[in-house]
Order: sequence, then C-alpha cells, then structure tokens
Amino acid sequence: MRFYIVIPAHNEEDYIGQTLKSLINQSLLPTKIVVVDDNSTDTTSNIVNKITKEYPWISLISNISSDEHIPGSKIINAFYKGYDSLDKDFDIICKYDADLIFPKNYLESLATHYQKNPELGMVAGHCYVQKNNKWQIENLTSKKHIRGPIKAYRKACFQEIGGLKKSMGWDTIDELLSLYYGWEFKTDESLIVRHLKHTGASYNRKAKHLQGIALYKMRYGFILAFLSALKLAFKKRNISLFWDYLVGYVKAQKNKEAFIVDTKQGVFIRAYRWNNIKNKFKILP
Repeated sequence: MRFYIVIPAHNEEDYIGQTLKSLINQSLLPTKIVVVDDNSTDTTSNIVNKITKEYPWISLISNISSDEHIPGSKIINAFYKGYDSLDKDFDIICKYDADLIFPKNYLESLATHYQKNPELGMVAGHCYVQKNNKWQIENLTSKKHIRGPIKAYRKACFQEIGGLKKSMGWDTIDELLSLYYGWEFKTDESLIVRHLKHTGASYNRKAKHLQGIALYKMRYGFILAFLSALKLAFKKRNISLFWDYLVGYVKAQKNKEAFIVDTKQGVFIRAYRWNNIKNKFKILP
C-alpha cells in the first residue's frame, strides 16, 4: 500500500529529527513524506532540509501563518498546504504530528489492517507519554478514539467525509462522519507511539474556548456539550476547563458560528452520542 504522510511542524527542532528517523526506519516505507514548516522561528527547516538531501521521497515546504501555537484550523491549514503539494496516487493519507516516535512495524501493521477489512476507513495505534520515567498511555479520550497526532485515512474514506475540517474538533468529526457514511475505524493497542510532547503543552491561552466552540459547531446541543465538557475536564484533571468549554459553547451560539456538519449529520451525531451514553450506563430505553 502507498502511504503518503503530511507532517505540520511549528518550532519542532527538538523532535522532528526523531520523528522522521522513526519513519525512515519503517519495515514498510512510506512512499512520500512532506513536512510543512508552519512559520517556525527555530531550526526546524534546517533539520528537515538535511534529511531531504539523503531521502528524496521526503520534502519540505513552508507555510506562512501566525506564530501562535493553537489547535484546530492552523494545523489543518498547514496539513492542506502539504496535501495540495502531493499527487493523489496514494492508498492511505496520514496526518502526523512532528513529535512522535513510531515503532518499526507501524505502517506495515496499518497496511495489514486495511487489507484485511475493506470497510476500515481509519486505523491507528495509541499515543504514550513519559511520566515519572515511564511511558504511559496519554489518557485524554476513549481508547477507541484515534488521536489527532496519528490520523491515517483510506483514500475513499478521506474523500467521502470531505477531508479534514478546518476547525477545532476536526479529529472528532472525522470519526463521526466516517460512521455516518458507513466506514469503520479501529485502534490497535499493540502499536505504541511515543508522543514526545504532551498534548496541549504549548498551546496558546487563546485556545481555551475552542473546544466548546467545536462542540457547538458539531451540533451537539447544550446538554451533550455540557456532558462532553465535564468528561474532557475530568480526563485532563482540570475542572476550570469545564467552565472554559461551556463559555466557548455559549459564545459560539451567541455569535451564530457556522456549523461544520449539516442537519442530517447533526441528527446522526447526537443519536450516536446518546446511544453511547445509554450503553455505558446501561440505561434502558
């Protein structure tokens, strides 16, 4: 299978070399990698340039954006800068972060999953972070959820869901839309990806309301958004985030922010989320 990988990178001089090395050493090599230097002010581009001279299937392009490190549209804009520079002769398109170390069999294992199940639209491993000198799963979401740093899409699935939304919440809506269109997604617990920098470690404070805005844009409705915000804050062990997320939701509602899913997709998403809640707590209909 032909894997194309796009890596947005903003000031990742401490990590990008390790990420590329782990991809260069894969048992199944990616066909193409493009690193998008997203307005870095450090030596990220210099490090990547040296690597591209030895590995011509790795390329570097530059993207002009803000110098703020925030999740959502900035990252996806950088992704598309790289994606648009590639031909479309791929089987799997990946959006990977620039601070990861992949096990040697990672891409080969993904390919095996895709080949075994033609209905599989997305598959990935699990992100682990280092805590107290031990590598532990980055427990921010359900283990069934594919984390934003390690997204990989079958071409047909990527196209049917309309690609990646240029908004906070893109890494949730992709899974929900894949289900809406009849695709499956999967995580493989045996594939441990080392996440060298904890999620959100360097996010700008302006990002604090974005999660709540995303919940509104995904048509969750207030009650589901309330429960989701509470769960996320609990997962991150920071109850103040709960208030930040709710403020973001109300702010988006007041400003009548544009939704990122249509009405039918919103109905599906809410029904899917409520069904999961009922199953989790074994609430009878």
